Amino acid sequence: MSNLPEQLAQARSAAGLTQAQLAERAGLSRMAVQKAESGNTDPRLSTLQVMARALGMELMLVPSVLRAELQQFVQSGGRVLGQRAGIEAPASVVDDILQRGKP
Repeated sequence: MSNLPEQLAQARSAAGLTQAQLAERAGLSRMAVQKAESGNTDPRLSTLQVMARALGMELMLVPSVLRAELQQFVQSGGRVLGQRAGIEAPASVVDDILQRGKP
């Protein structure tokens, strides 16, 4: 099972944010972010949810039987296994979503 607070701390760090900056974006105290990330407490789901949203993420429940397959799909860039690569290959689901988000 994954450690959600640890993953959020890694996402914060990857975004180049301090705990104080994330706290400000999420409307939390720096201490709340620190406690949630520390692993020494059991943070409320609502705290993790606002932290994730402040990082541009959403929490999502996934049936455990689909977790490995979904993780492979995301890590492959949304390409279905066996899909050919190269210029003539169709865009992946992820590429399509990113393209729709551009102005």
